[in-house]
Amino acid sequence: MTSTAIDRDHALMQLHQMLLIRRFEEKSAELYTQGKIRGFLHLYIGEEAVAVGVMATLGPEDAVVATYREHGQALARGMSPGAIMAEMYGKVEGCCRGRGGSMHLFDTATRFYGGNAIVGGGLPLAAGLALADRMQGRNRVTSCFFGDGAVAEGDFHESMNLASLWRLPVLFVCENNLYAMGTAIRYTQASPDIAAKGSCYGMASAWVDGMDVDAVEAAARKAVEHIRSGEGPYLLECRTYRFRPHSMFDSELYRTKEEVARWKERDPIELLAGRLRRAGLLDDGAMTALEAEVAGEVEAAVAFAEAGTWEEVAELTRFVHSERRAS
Repeated sequence: MTSTAIDRDHALMQLHQMLLIRRFEEKSAELYTQGKIRGFLHLYIGEEAVAVGVMATLGPEDAVVATYREHGQALARGMSPGAIMAEMYGKVEGCCRGRGGSMHLFDTATRFYGGNAIVGGGLPLAAGLALADRMQGRNRVTSCFFGDGAVAEGDFHESMNLASLWRLPVLFVCENNLYAMGTAIRYTQASPDIAAKGSCYGMASAWVDGMDVDAVEAAARKAVEHIRSGEGPYLLECRTYRFRPHSMFDSELYRTKEEVARWKERDPIELLAGRLRRAGLLDDGAMTALEAEVAGEVEAAVAFAEAGTWEEVAELTRFVHSERRAS
């Protein structure tokens, strides 16, 4: 790609978003070991190009349904880093008042509908959101993220079938990182070509290199245009890789250090930065400034969470059940 083919401002935005996700998550892992963040923590490190590439093709009116590994998707969608960090701290200032934690981020302002701790649980929710939009005559797209492990769930097949049958405006985005928790895809799928499964439901589909943010964005844009034109849902398989264990409790005995090292050679951040450097659009000074900017954003998010408040004990049952109101 030549310098004339690169939109520098857009590329720097992509780089900024991927760096923010990476540094935010690295800090989250550090805070987890300090006991500041509790519960489960699933890091997105290595998969940043998928979230950033797909989100660039969506408008503010579109909806996003995510997985439990959703920090990157939430940040790329435009959710406040402070609100996300406070949520993981369990503070009232979090996006869900600290009640959801890492796996249940939610934000109506950006139409970010989870965060779902159930594998494949977001797929039927996405079909429902898309059905509501179609019935109301709204030209919206619901983008649903899920991992390769969800493809083994009944929810995947039921949602794909109904979405195609009813021509729902859903972009199904499979983040195929090759491992469903600790089980390689070759042990769970007789046919590991996930994109090919779209044809079983008469659905348009494609696969893309999930480590290349430009490739992801181009493929997602084609898919979104297909959906908005009324042609029905679309399945996009992004072949990617997580550099960290499945969760903070994962001993990672199912893959070798050599395999991880090979994938790190295709780090999506380094791929984009290298492309910009070769085009003469990024130098060491600009990269240092960008890193400093991102570091400041992460520091501000942590400070916001640290200064947050704990919910009062008297409020613990609030939102758990509906209160009976006098008629």
